[in-house]
Order: sequence, then structure tokens, then C-alpha cells
Amino acid sequence: RMFHDDELEESEKFYVGQPRVLLLIYALYNTLVARSEMVCYFVIILNHMISASMITLVLPILIFLWAMLSVPRPSKRFWMTAIVYTEVAIVIKYFFQFGFFPWNKHVDYTKDKPYHPPNIIGIEKKEGYVHYDLVQLLALFFHRSILKCHGLWDEDEKGDSSSNKEDTDDELSLTGGRRDSSASLKSVNLAASVESIHVHFPEQQTAIRRKSSSSISQLSHRSSFSSHRSKRGKYIFKNIIYNTLILYFLQCKLCAIKSHWGLCCFRTLQVYMPIRQFFYNLIHPDYSAVTDVYVLMFLADTVDFIIIVFGFWAFGKHSAAADITSSLSEDQVPEAFLVMVLIQFGTMVVDRALYLKKTVMGKVIFQVILVFGIHFWMFFILPGVTERKFSQNTVAQLWYFVKCVYFGLSAYQIRCGYPTRVLGNFLTKSYNYVNLFLFQGFRLVPFLTELRAVMDWVWTDTTLSLSSWICVEDIYAHIFILKCWRESEKRYPQPRGQKKKKVVKYGMGGMIIVLLICIVWFPLLFMSLIKSVAGITNKPLDVSITITLGGYQPIFTMSAQQNQLKSLDPNEFSEFLRSYRGNTAALQFLEGYAREDITRADLEGNSNSLWTISPPSRMKMIQGLQDFDADFTLVISWTIQRYKNMKYLIPHFFSRTLEEVYPYYIKAPSDSLAKPIKQLLKGMSPDHGKQNMWENITVSLVKNASEEWWVLNQLGKRQKTPQESLELFIFSDKVSPPSLGFLAGYGIMGLYASVVLVIGKFVREFFSGISHSIMFEELPNVDRILKLCTDIFLVRETGELELEEDLYAKLIFLYRSPETMIKWTREKT
Repeated sequence: RMFHDDELEESEKFYVGQPRVLLLIYALYNTLVARSEMVCYFVIILNHMISASMITLVLPILIFLWAMLSVPRPSKRFWMTAIVYTEVAIVIKYFFQFGFFPWNKHVDYTKDKPYHPPNIIGIEKKEGYVHYDLVQLLALFFHRSILKCHGLWDEDEKGDSSSNKEDTDDELSLTGGRRDSSASLKSVNLAASVESIHVHFPEQQTAIRRKSSSSISQLSHRSSFSSHRSKRGKYIFKNIIYNTLILYFLQCKLCAIKSHWGLCCFRTLQVYMPIRQFFYNLIHPDYSAVTDVYVLMFLADTVDFIIIVFGFWAFGKHSAAADITSSLSEDQVPEAFLVMVLIQFGTMVVDRALYLKKTVMGKVIFQVILVFGIHFWMFFILPGVTERKFSQNTVAQLWYFVKCVYFGLSAYQIRCGYPTRVLGNFLTKSYNYVNLFLFQGFRLVPFLTELRAVMDWVWTDTTLSLSSWICVEDIYAHIFILKCWRESEKRYPQPRGQKKKKVVKYGMGGMIIVLLICIVWFPLLFMSLIKSVAGITNKPLDVSITITLGGYQPIFTMSAQQNQLKSLDPNEFSEFLRSYRGNTAALQFLEGYAREDITRADLEGNSNSLWTISPPSRMKMIQGLQDFDADFTLVISWTIQRYKNMKYLIPHFFSRTLEEVYPYYIKAPSDSLAKPIKQLLKGMSPDHGKQNMWENITVSLVKNASEEWWVLNQLGKRQKTPQESLELFIFSDKVSPPSLGFLAGYGIMGLYASVVLVIGKFVREFFSGISHSIMFEELPNVDRILKLCTDIFLVRETGELELEEDLYAKLIFLYRSPETMIKWTREKT
């Protein structure tokens, strides 16, 4: 070895011999030290999420628009700004905690008001008002100590004072000329007032600004030294002219005005010039460590989209108990949900357009607008819409945190620059089962593949038409899938002449058989088991009887509720079953009902309403009853009301006699029609013989002074009572659980038409038509076709549009010529 030290070797052996837990702690500490700036960012954002005030709003904006955009790292000025600002914020919060301030006298009343001025500013009185600020200050000092230990704290001053020794002679000459001019600009007495005003312009750095040692980044060098020198000379000359013009403008302006307005303009330019130079250097870098984090930004946007969909109630007013499925099922789209979804989707589309156009300037503008817009919406508009503070809205906090991750990735993309070439889908970079299934899942998302193809065609320079573009994309996707299957066949080869293993046959084939059988018999199994196994007893809430003579005013109305609706006890249920021992049809009907499904309704015999009929109608009804040659109808109607206000109503028409007119047993099914149970009302039973079991009722009119009402009494009641009353047995069908109601509502035929037939169509397409696609499916080697598609993408990115047309024509000819396709897809020998 070139260097050997026994003490270092002993130290290394000592650390290697430590317990794994201690080594893990060392590794975590080293990770913390290596990413201490990320710890500071996280603490600052966490403090702002919890405090949600104007005092804590400044630093997150500075992080996304200054710190994360600085190359190669945030400057000392930023960290000093963050430290001083945090200290000042702590002092301000402490000062306003005293009780003599008016807003601190009613803290319990105003602490939850989002638009209370102290709550917006962040000076409200509360417990633990400064805890997170102290943690933030501790993280900033920890990062400061790390920078000092590595000699990076004063790097900016050293870089400004030292000269660049890596330039060539031509660069040195240009730099020297530039320094002379900038030196003359750095200290010029403009004589605007009695005191001298010095104009300081930042010296243009000639050193290489961007170098990256990251293994995932690709460094894009200039093609030759001469081109770099010419571009650099043009860049320096342009800045010299710009600074000279600014100086001339200041001299003329200040000498002409010599007033307070001239000083304000000068101060404004002093603030504007560094900001302008910062973003100019960001957009026009000398070198770019090209990277591509668009996929991660897209995933962050997708997570935010999912948070909006499943937590939309957090972005609206009085919607905390709302459900998106119930709102959409009622054809009601919540306004807050619609606004957030459209904004999120719109940002994803704009981000895709900027990525395809590779415009850093547009990305910077979009970043600035998005940072200010999101913070203004989340911390000033949303609390007023939801009428609760941001710190009390957990879903909004989660959405904001994921959006902060997006801002960080977006800033990293701006700092490194967009990739020069965008070739294909990120899922097609390798050929394995994971990429295959993810890519096929990506293509199964409705409209996602089509939308991506159209957007790529719109924002990419190409000579292909939209149909030709979609054709190339479809061919590439198909060839990629074939390539994945061919690679899997190479990894797991099948020897010739060997039969398939039983594990494969019974595993794949058996699963398909079970799946097809389940699909075919799913509706029958579902509808039969949904009520018998998971069914819920739905007892009646109200039973009403109405009797009308010949279409005149009803003579009897009565209803039974609560205590008048009784379930059968075990003895009564057993006696009820024994009464139909010889009636096969009745016993078969009773098999489908348990004891809790039967309800006995005891209705009072006296009508609950007076019989108010006009004298002419009364005389006409009497005449109709006395005419024995004509039929006079009796209408009995009943209403059974169950859960969810489902009403069942059916009329029955009989002759003028009141014998065998009362239905003793009523079935209340899950649909909207309640009807008598014929199996129990007619048939053979030991007690009644072969007879009609519709019950007889007596009808009498009771008069009391000027009032009159009707009284009905059932003669053959099971529960004998001395008072006039009616008795009715209701058999309630079980209903499906609410969670499965959307499927059970279709019925058996509906499920067969909407589920089985649709799935059967897709399955039939998979099993039929294979012979027509053999030419394009059974390709032994697809490497040449895959390379041809990749070449089309490559020449398109490099601007060789004529070559793109030629390669596309070659691809189309290949698919038109079976003989050429066979030659191109032969196995390599």
C-alpha cells in the first residue's frame, strides 16, 4: 500500500467489531450529517404546517425559490437569513405573549377563528408557541456547524476573493477585460447627494458553475473547446454591455433628479439586479448535470390527486360528513372537489408540456407561480372556505406536505436541467416481469395512454401525423411486451420434447377454470346467499288498513305502530308451524322465514277517523246496498312501511258481502308490492280442512250525538281478545346489506346482462381470433424492431425529421411484408 498506519487500521477494526445496533446508529448519524440541509428543510416545513401563519410562511417560500435553486448548494447568505429570521420570529412571538394585549384576553373564543388577525400573523397566545421554532433554530445551527467542519461555511467569500486559475489564455484575456470594466463599475461615485453612493454589481463568475458527482446524473459537456470559448466570450461580452447600460442609466437618472426618488430607484435596482442575475444564471448555465426526475414528480402529483379524491371533504365547507360516492350517486358534484381536481389535473398537464418542450425558463416561471399560488390558497383562502384553521385540517396538511416534496423535486429538475432526449416510457427501460405488469397496468387505466400519446404529439417536434404517431406508439408497446416475454423464456427455458409440469397446468389452468365457473354462476350464488347468509331482517315500522265501500268516503282507517307490532315467541311460532303440518305448499313457503321475520300487527277495531260523508252520498250508498241485483264493491287496502320509507300498497275488490274478505297473512317483499300469501290463505290444514282461510269481519256503524264512526272486528283471530280488533301477520323478506346494495339492486337478470355477458365478451376475444395475430405475436427475436423504434425516438429528439420519416416508412414496410418480418425476427446464430 502507498500509505499504511497501524493506528488507523486498529480504529477500523474497532468500529467493525461494534454491535450491529451501534453500527446502525453510526450509519443513521452519518446520513443525518450528509443530508443536514434536508433536515433543516423538513423542520422548517413542519413548523409551518403546524403554525400556519405569515411569520412561518417566509422561509418555506425562500426554500423553494432560493435555497433549492442555488448551485451547487445554498449560500451562506441564505443560512444566515434563515437563522436571523428564526431568532427574530422567536422574539416577536415571545413579546406578544403578554396578557395586556387586547387579543390575548379572549383566547378561548378566538383561537379557532381562521381569519382572526393574530392567528393569521402568528402572534396569538398559546401553549408551546415557540417549541417548533427552537427545534428549527437547533437544526439550522447543527447544519451551520457541519458546514464549518467541512470548510464550506466561508466558501463564498473565498471564491469571490480568489482568481480563476483554470481558464485558458483567451478566457483570461476576456476575463481581465471584464474585470477592468466591472472594477470600474464596482466603485463609482455618482454624486447623487452630499454623501457618495457606491454601486456594487456582482462580479460574473467565470468558474464552472455546475459539476455533479452523482452517479445518477449525466454530465452534458460541450462538443469542443472552441465552441465553449466562443459561447463564454459571448456571455461575458453581453453582461459587460448590460452592466454598462445600467450604469449609464443610473448616472443620467441620479444626476438629473438628485432627489429622494432617484435614491429609491437606485435601491430598487440594488435589490433587483442580484435576483435577476440569480435567475439568469439558473436559466443559462455554463454546464448542466442533466437528470430526469419527472417520474417522481408525476408520482407526487398522483398521490396528491388520490388525497383529493378520498379526502375531498377537507376542501369544502360543511362537508366533513360527506361521502364522495353518495354525492356522485345523487348527481351532485361538490364545488370544492371539482376545483381541486381540475387544478391538480391542470398542473399535471402543464408539467408534462414543460417536460416535453424542455424549457427551463417556463419551468422556473411555473415554479414561481405555483409556489405563491399554492401557499396563498392553502393558508389564506382554504381556511375561509372550510371555516377551520389549516393546522386543524389533517388532510390539507398531508396534501401540502406531498406538494412540498413535489416542489423540491421540481427545484432539483430546474437546477440540473432537463434531459436532452426523452426516449419512450420510463417503464420500458428494462425487460422483466415487474416492468411488464406495471406497463400493462399503466395501459389499462382509461384514457391515460391516449392522453399521453396526444400530449406527446402536440409538444414534440415531429413530421408524423397523429395517426402515424399513435401507430408507432402501439407498435413500440407491443414489441416491448414481446421482448419481456422472450427474456422470461430465456431465463426460464423449456426443454424440447418435455411436457408441461403439473404445477403449471393445475396452477394456471385450474385457476382459469375456477374463475370462469365463478363468473358463470356468480349471479345465482350472489342473489341466493346475499339474503340468506348476509341478509338483514327488515321489520315493518307501520301497518295501516283502509276499507272503502263503493268508492265513497273510507269507512275505516287504522294503523299499528311500535307496541302494536309484536314478534312471535318460540311457543307461538311452533304452534303456527304445527297448524300447517299437512299443507306442503305452506310448509315450503315457511322454510324461507325465521321466527324474527314474522310480525303480528294488532289493529284497534274502532276507526281512528270519523266517518264524514255528505247526506246525498249517504243516501246514494244506502240505495246501492239495498239493490241486490247490482254488485257493490268493498275495497280493502293496506300499507306496510319498513326501513328507508318503503311503502307497499295493493287494493282488493270483492262483492258486497263481508264474508271471507280479510287477508290474514301479508308478505312484504324487498320490492314495492305487498301481497297476500296464497299458500297460507288457501289449502289443506288439520284445523280448517280444505277451505278458504280468508277471514270474516263484522262491520258496524256507531253513532254518538252528531258524530259517527265504524267499528270492525275479526272473528277468527289467533290471539283471542274481548275488544273489537283486527289481527294481521306480516312476513318480511330479508334485505341485502347496504354495502352490497349496488349489486343486489340489479337482480339476477341484471347481473347476467351487465357482468357475465360483458366479461364473457372479453374472455371470448382472448380465446378467439388468435390465428389472425400469429404473424405479429410469434416473433422469436424482436431486438431489431425494438431498435428501429428506439432509433425513431432518437432521431426525433436530435431534430433529424427527414430521417424520422424514412425510419417510419421502413417500420410500416416491415409490418406490410411478412417475408421481411421473418428475416428481421430470426434468432441470431
